[in-house]
Amino acid sequence: MIAVCCYFQVHQPFRLRKDYRFFDIGLHHQYDDDATNRAIIQKVAAKCYLPANAIMRELIDRHEGAFRISYSLSGVALEQFARYAPEVLESFQALVATGCVELLGETYYHSLAFLFSPQEFRAQVAAHREKVRECFSVDPCDTFRNTELIYNNALAAAIEQLGYRVILTEGADHILGWRNPNFVYQPAPSYRLRLLLKNYKLSDDVAFRFSNRDWDEFPLNAEKYARWITATAGNGEVINLFMDYETFGEHQWADTGIFEFLRHMPGEILKHPDFVFRTPREVAMYYPPVAKIDIPYTISWADIERDTTAWLGNPMQDSAAEYLYSLERAVHDSHDVALIHDWRKLQTSDHYYYMCTKWFSDGDVHKYFNPYDTPHQAYVTYTNVLNDIRERLRQRHIACG
Repeated sequence: MIAVCCYFQVHQPFRLRKDYRFFDIGLHHQYDDDATNRAIIQKVAAKCYLPANAIMRELIDRHEGAFRISYSLSGVALEQFARYAPEVLESFQALVATGCVELLGETYYHSLAFLFSPQEFRAQVAAHREKVRECFSVDPCDTFRNTELIYNNALAAAIEQLGYRVILTEGADHILGWRNPNFVYQPAPSYRLRLLLKNYKLSDDVAFRFSNRDWDEFPLNAEKYARWITATAGNGEVINLFMDYETFGEHQWADTGIFEFLRHMPGEILKHPDFVFRTPREVAMYYPPVAKIDIPYTISWADIERDTTAWLGNPMQDSAAEYLYSLERAVHDSHDVALIHDWRKLQTSDHYYYMCTKWFSDGDVHKYFNPYDTPHQAYVTYTNVLNDIRERLRQRHIACG
């Protein structure tokens, strides 16, 4: 049997107040733009989360458990669902209760922590695990996906030490070479961990090209897409379809037909007797790795480069990250839960995305949900908040690194 493995990323950051100015430093510590955060969560709930979750539940019921999916939900997204749209959290809870959904582990704050602080990374993974247990009464202990599928050999080794069985990343051409993403692999430094690679062509056909009228395959319907997937028979064991959940209704609006596509796609695939849907945990149980893959340098699923330049690399991004993590020891020495939470929210990768100055074919991606007019405005707001956190530490007489 050939498995179709569907994974959806669910994340929304706490956006900062654009009007947090230099003159506010030391005077008040209200960093979050509550009005914007509430408005975006409720907007995406109405356009994506609620209708998509309703269809997923419909599909699970219709196919009597044969349709199986997985999600990673960041801790900061779960916080905002509880605060601004509890009906969204309840709808995810209802999906998980079917037994046909696997929840994945990740960093609580959707952060780049692994690239800067292994200790902070482990703390955020543990915090996320506890948050998922609290919200869903399940333990996301089998499968891990790092922020934006950022991955390298060192991450695989660390995740194996934490007891996970599966890790996800991008099936980038430059790391695959002649290999095929449609198999289970093993990270080079690992003995037990399984590596699942995104089939980026089939995933991006839905996530990015679905409504593109200039695409030579437009329009895409469920029957055509199922033919593409089932045509892989004999050339792989698992088709990994990884994408942002906001694909359904937000990136691809309802009037594009995306929900009808979603409603019919699983049934079209299941018409083929050699295909089944499985979660990452189930894929690791059924299919042994065919080979080891060595990925010593860092990759991700972002942009055409599939590297970390969406978040790091320009002077604003690099200086902001250096400043942020220079405060790590002092922040933890404060033992101030609120201050630590504020500092950790600044680790969310979106803040660095907003500072991105890349402007190639993926430029519009960097503008999506971006509250700032320019990368420099994002940088100034971010550093103003960091300066206030430093001032809070100074007032506590805690030395900063």
